[in-house]
Amino acid sequence: MTVRRSKVHIRPIPLALLAAALLTTGCQRSEALGPEAQAPAPARIDALAAPTPAFPHEPVVVTLAPPVPSAALVLDAAIDRLGHRFPGDVGIAVRDVQTGWTSHHRGLDYFPQQSVSKLWVSLTALDQVDSGRLDLSRALTVTARDLTLFHQPIRTLALRPGGFHTTGDDLMVRALTQSDNSANDRLLHQVGGPDAVRATLRGKAIAGIRFGPGEPRLQATIAGLDWQPDWAGGTGFYTARDALPAETRRAAFDEYLANPVDGATPIAMVDTLARLRRGDLLSPASTAKMTAIMEETRTGALRLKAGLQPGWRLAHKTGTGQVYQGEQAGYNDVGILTSPEGRSYAVAVMIGRTNRPLAERMKLMRSVVAATIAYDAALAAQRAAAPPVKTDASGPGAAPEMLR
Repeated sequence: MTVRRSKVHIRPIPLALLAAALLTTGCQRSEALGPEAQAPAPARIDALAAPTPAFPHEPVVVTLAPPVPSAALVLDAAIDRLGHRFPGDVGIAVRDVQTGWTSHHRGLDYFPQQSVSKLWVSLTALDQVDSGRLDLSRALTVTARDLTLFHQPIRTLALRPGGFHTTGDDLMVRALTQSDNSANDRLLHQVGGPDAVRATLRGKAIAGIRFGPGEPRLQATIAGLDWQPDWAGGTGFYTARDALPAETRRAAFDEYLANPVDGATPIAMVDTLARLRRGDLLSPASTAKMTAIMEETRTGALRLKAGLQPGWRLAHKTGTGQVYQGEQAGYNDVGILTSPEGRSYAVAVMIGRTNRPLAERMKLMRSVVAATIAYDAALAAQRAAAPPVKTDASGPGAAPEMLR
């Protein structure tokens, strides 16, 4: 017998209803689940978890070496302290030629340069030599008409019959090492006068350094006079100055100090000296020549130079202004310190108005040198305390990594 089966029709469940059912099931609270679902995880699963570390009851004490003080910040503090403690108008700056770090006290104020400005006459002369515009070996003559005033050792030679036959090279040495005013003024005439020096400063982007009208006119103005050519080689300047009323001299003296026509900032000074040391201002031959001459400077033996330690060298230039009623208008020494290992530092100590004894001024300058030398030693210690590094050899330009 044949059994006939009827077809079963399954009506599809709407998707919306199915989704609602699934959501309802997934949101059931755990209490509604059976006891098996609420049972703790099997012990074998707990065994896979990392054990909780057991901390000791006593704290672990780790002793760290004290950090090495920053050499640069120590130098900052030393220079600031020296500047504030000196009872006078002073600006100080020290520039690390290698790193560019500069510590200063009133580094952006203008102070009289006086004979420090002889540097810029020699710089101009050597720049003209480098460009082929000047021959310092050419013979020239210095006569009584070329004499100026104050310190001029060349005077006795110029007053001889026929004058003194020399060269620009000789004048430069006398101007820098002896601070000879007449030698410098004759060299200034040879390079083209004050305007030529100012053009050189502008051309080399040397800011913060002014160049005055030349030694005779500058010193006459400070005294309250106008320079007269017939005073050259004689005593006319001193006679005219002594005849001036005290109020005239005081007004001229104060006006110069308030806004020195030959002024410079200590920061500009060390920046320029650092550029000279790096060879950024002159050719290698002219750079070596100028710094070698500056190392033979005879003036200011008890200023910066007296603070040197064995093996250290100083290429420098001094500047000393007029004294009126116990006050001096400018007492300076600037230069390049070089360590026995060859590291260099540009230093400038510029005292504007002061009536302090010379011994105090010189002590300040020696103290600045001592602080700079101490900075050099501290910097070496700081480098020695730093972790060693090695260069990653994986490719050019790869960053160094710490040695472990």
